[in-house]
Amino acid sequence: MKRRMYAALCTVGTLVASLALPAGQALAADPPPRVDLRVLVVSDGGPATEAIAAELDTAGTPYTEVDLTAPGRPVIDAGFLADTVDGRARAKFQAVVLPNDNPFAAGSAEMAALASYERTYAIPQVDAYTYARPEAGLKTPDDGGYSGSADGLRAEVTPAGLAGPFGYLDGDVPFEDLSPTVGESYAFLSTPADGADFTPYVDASIPGQSARGSLVGEYRHDGRRELVVTFVYNRYQQQFRLLARGIVEWMTGGTHLGASHNYFAVHVDDVFAADDRWNSELNCTPGDVDCADSSVEPDPIRMEPDDVAYATAWQDTHGLTLDLAYNAVGSVDHRAENGGTDALADRLLADRDEFRWINHTYTHAFLGCVQDTTAVPWTCATAPGGGTAWVTRAEISDEIATNRVWGEAAGLPLHHGELVTGEHSGMKVDPQQPEDNPNLAGALADNGITWIGSDNSRDPRQRQVGPALTVSRYPMNVFYNAGRAAEQVDEYNWIYTSRAQGGSGICEDNPATSTCLPQPLDPATGYTDHIVPLETRIALGHVLANDPRPHFIHQSNLAEDRIAYPVLSGVTDGYAALFADDTPLVNPRMEDIGAEMQRRLRWRQALDAGDVTAYRVGSTVTVHAPAGVAVPATMPTGTSEASAAFGEAYAGQVSGWKVPGAQPLTLALPASAGAPVTDTDRPAGPTSTVPALPVPAGVTEPAAFAPTS
Repeated sequence: MKRRMYAALCTVGTLVASLALPAGQALAADPPPRVDLRVLVVSDGGPATEAIAAELDTAGTPYTEVDLTAPGRPVIDAGFLADTVDGRARAKFQAVVLPNDNPFAAGSAEMAALASYERTYAIPQVDAYTYARPEAGLKTPDDGGYSGSADGLRAEVTPAGLAGPFGYLDGDVPFEDLSPTVGESYAFLSTPADGADFTPYVDASIPGQSARGSLVGEYRHDGRRELVVTFVYNRYQQQFRLLARGIVEWMTGGTHLGASHNYFAVHVDDVFAADDRWNSELNCTPGDVDCADSSVEPDPIRMEPDDVAYATAWQDTHGLTLDLAYNAVGSVDHRAENGGTDALADRLLADRDEFRWINHTYTHAFLGCVQDTTAVPWTCATAPGGGTAWVTRAEISDEIATNRVWGEAAGLPLHHGELVTGEHSGMKVDPQQPEDNPNLAGALADNGITWIGSDNSRDPRQRQVGPALTVSRYPMNVFYNAGRAAEQVDEYNWIYTSRAQGGSGICEDNPATSTCLPQPLDPATGYTDHIVPLETRIALGHVLANDPRPHFIHQSNLAEDRIAYPVLSGVTDGYAALFADDTPLVNPRMEDIGAEMQRRLRWRQALDAGDVTAYRVGSTVTVHAPAGVAVPATMPTGTSEASAAFGEAYAGQVSGWKVPGAQPLTLALPASAGAPVTDTDRPAGPTSTVPALPVPAGVTEPAAFAPTS
């Protein structure tokens, strides 16, 4: 059962304050120091620190990285870490991330400076991946513990972890095991060292024993706090993605710039229309411009009324609203050919308010260059006077406007600023059309388009197209020309097997972006056993990466065998099994996704330009940012701004975007958040360096497990 183990006196802020130092050791600073809201990431080039840096970067949390392997790097000393501003002591970093508990040589002045800094300003330290040893609060693995492969490990969040930084999880932390031949993770499982003040937050059973060993835990010693992580990971692995939020919340005490949510939106293209079917003998799709045999008639796939009923029931069960990108001509033509009847359109229009709707143009025409399809692949036709022949502004505008007018007459709840063109056409298509249709921008302006969908696989960054900004969409590898599982598998085998196995050899020709199957998939089981788990994992990886970009499929995938649903359900059900109720999937519509991407870009530009200053003094957070730039922030529940509650609740915190007015943004933290404390009367930190740590090949080669599309 879902549970929340945050009690009124056990918020993250309270926990941080209460565990900051041993009882009786905290000394209040007078006046309280200024602590800048910036993280120091000390990297050795390994995947673990890179993963934490990537998490900060994606969330928009400011950090400074020091690469220990770089020549001429800054020296980490007292002056690098702290100074005085306007007569007040300033800690330049609110947290420190190290590759391990001590990446420096024995007796290092830099480690001593860090230890002193952490004690003085109550700055927490994350050991991104370290050996289990007494210096990190744990027994060594040979003392009743374990060291070795963690592939397929079933870890769990402990009660202390659920009551603290990992309370947004439901308990289970499954480790990936994607390949039987590639090592993907390595772990040290151990129990706390004798006399150590160590609290495990995530643990797992020690093989061959009844005891459980820590994988993530807090070690309090010498007036310092360390989050000790004893398994290696990269930024793409599910086990890290599940724990990344908690690592950041622990190190920042739940008070930091930047925000992270788990997003999942699904666009269904070509609604009302039909999609042509894959032909297993021709190994192409009759009706497509690149299918050369014109003697074979297209075999269309189109939803039925029962498919609409199934879609609405699925949405109700899984708590997700689908975005239907429609082409009105599909219904207009169907009625013309069937005596004015169209049962599918009637059912969709009756249930119109169950879905969100996006203009996908009237006929799904190609809106880029004029295509010359006399050869395969097609090329751009040449205009009479030379140069590229382009679809005109009037033709593009007519496709947009006619579809909108039809939708308005049908009562569709449209947002007129949203548009997805057929095949994302009009925008550049490499290699045939390396630039946007110059007539596209004007047509978008004619129709008030502010958000236009793009294909993330070829146009991943948000950019301006006339008055509109792009919204990159992830293509799911559930093919538009497949309504049945067997068709999907047949086409999949054609694309992803070698020529020697009867495939196209595309995977051989593009080894950097695709991986050949070792052997063709079984037509009867390949979809369920291989494609569904793979596509589910890929999509869930996007969800867990604070990535708002939508995924897209086609109406054909909701028809016949309804092959999209096992993947979609795999994402929603898999997510629900991992996360607590207060951390739901966020299901935004296209314009909200575009706005989120736009805010992030502007915020990133401000951070990169050095135009953001943020700090905490006692219970007050102050942020200086450029005029008009929205500030993302994550704060403890109860934080206020100008006497009003700040942000919206998510994952046990509150977060939101706020555009400062003429004055800096000022946030008042609740009393439960606690104030930083100092302790200067403790001994120096550890001097023993960490032995070399194993890193499996699968951890340093995330591309081996990247999407194959």
